[in-house]
Amino acid sequence: MADVAEKAGVSRALVSIIFRNQAGAGRETRERVLRVADEIGYRPDSAARLLARGRSRTLGVMFTVHQTFHTDLITGIYPEAERLGYDVLLSGATYGRSEAKAIEALLSHRCEAVILLGPDADPAYLDALGQRTVAVSVSRRVPEARVDFVHSAEGKGVRQAMDHLVELGHRRIVHIDGGRGPGSAERRRAYRAAMRRHGLGDEARVIPGHHTEESGVETGRLLLGERDAGRPMPTAVLAGNDRCAMGLLMALTRAGVEVPRDLSVVGYDDSHLSHLMPIGLTTVRQDALLMAEHAVRFAVERLEDKELQPREAVLDPKLVVRGTSGPVPG
Repeated sequence: MADVAEKAGVSRALVSIIFRNQAGAGRETRERVLRVADEIGYRPDSAARLLARGRSRTLGVMFTVHQTFHTDLITGIYPEAERLGYDVLLSGATYGRSEAKAIEALLSHRCEAVILLGPDADPAYLDALGQRTVAVSVSRRVPEARVDFVHSAEGKGVRQAMDHLVELGHRRIVHIDGGRGPGSAERRRAYRAAMRRHGLGDEARVIPGHHTEESGVETGRLLLGERDAGRPMPTAVLAGNDRCAMGLLMALTRAGVEVPRDLSVVGYDDSHLSHLMPIGLTTVRQDALLMAEHAVRFAVERLEDKELQPREAVLDPKLVVRGTSGPVPG
């Protein structure tokens, strides 16, 4: 293909130059360049042109590799960003790669704004980041940081789950805590408040955990060990998120505990895996697509209007009842 360009007396460099300044070329030259460009497969570098103007029109997204709900959020981020004329660049945090490193990688690639999915970073770091660039935090609220926030009304979601279980007759309801995971503190407070509201304050029990399948498995082993030692098992468990709930279900079913006949389990998030199991997971649904749309719009609107102050969007969750919750045993 290079021969085609040489025969036409046009080099790749010249093709690039004329593409960037077609107004300065004659009609015959432009037509010849376009014909040769098509033959040699040349495509103008729009990213380079934007950078030359001081813009990349790229949104960076920091996510946690193993969090399935983050996958659902990313699915919603792409179409909204493209609709508004922006590209998306992803950077994952995982074991051995910190959130800070993932975020700095996005900034080094000239992302104009960053969207942080469930950040676990220190509030001071988030505030400093918000001073450097436009930043949006999804699923975690840090009031003292200068960033936009998009999250669900965690307390409302937990209340719906707890009301559902109490209506089914459950009294011994345990909550697996999500540790420092996004929304965990709010869910923990809402669980305790719901137990008190239903006159079950003395039955309240929070088991330390994390937003992982391993945490659910460990809790399952703990409860089974207590049962074998003669202590009554809870009749229902509200897990910190869907991944934790799935780990708990695995541990229970392997030990012969039937869900929901022997014990009910409720998750949180309604990630795409929650309805792909042999028995669908009852869970609190966060609208991932709507959260993603808000996050992208917040970022773009602040990029287009530098005087715009950070904002907050609080979305309503909804309990989705499937196969893991049922009447209290016996």
